[in-house]
Amino acid sequence: MRGTSRASFADLTERLTAEGPMTAATATRLGDELFAVVGLLDAEHGLRRALSDPGKPAAEKGAVLGALLHEKVTQRTEALVAAAAESRWASPGDMVDAIEQLAIEAMVLAADADNGLDELEDGLFRFGRVVAGQPDLRAALTDTSLPADRKQDLLRTLLDGKVTSVTLRLISQMVMHPRGRTLTAALDLCAGIAAKRREQLIAVVRSAVELSTVQRRRLAEALAASYGHPVHLNVVIDPSVVGGISVQIGDELIDGTAASRLAAVRRKLAG
Repeated sequence: MRGTSRASFADLTERLTAEGPMTAATATRLGDELFAVVGLLDAEHGLRRALSDPGKPAAEKGAVLGALLHEKVTQRTEALVAAAAESRWASPGDMVDAIEQLAIEAMVLAADADNGLDELEDGLFRFGRVVAGQPDLRAALTDTSLPADRKQDLLRTLLDGKVTSVTLRLISQMVMHPRGRTLTAALDLCAGIAAKRREQLIAVVRSAVELSTVQRRRLAEALAASYGHPVHLNVVIDPSVVGGISVQIGDELIDGTAASRLAAVRRKLAG
């Protein structure tokens, strides 16, 4: 989180689920409304500065946003945004970042309500790989001069029927409103929040051949036992991997490829 007060954001995430489980439709609407508030605050610099002014009473700032949003969004959205305005932030942008992350959390809750967290994480990962491997596509999606409706059409062509509706919503939001981030960083933010929702680590597995369902399960179980958390596997087929696999979790690389073992032997011989 870009400088955001962790304590304030933790309070907001608790409020997000304080009323109990949400249906997928309710969580999706909440996410859409919070994203709309982010767009408003990004556009209205004066309003954003006023709401994050530490010299103004918290109740006054909450009342300003409450009046602005009343009857335009659900009560749940209004209450969350008012709470964000009443919290203390290091900078005006931190408050908006926090609301954006609440919006992503809401979309993740929508996926969870439909038992679709795996599909969400897989969809985000696969799309990130496609974008990384196609410079022309990446250039089109990040081109600020390309109209939004053209980008939406491109995304629908690429993703309709291939990802869940929540995944498409999140990807579209990150493409249309990158907020100063690269597309890869924006997708990673969403994937990280999805993984954290169930305290699950993400492992990027590189293998020369496709892993079977049994192999995936055994690898996930072994990694979970080692790290003490459930592990979601993002498998990349990489013909350059010579035997075995390599697994990366965060900054840690677990390299079991034949090439790695051969290099280790060579280092020992050289020593």
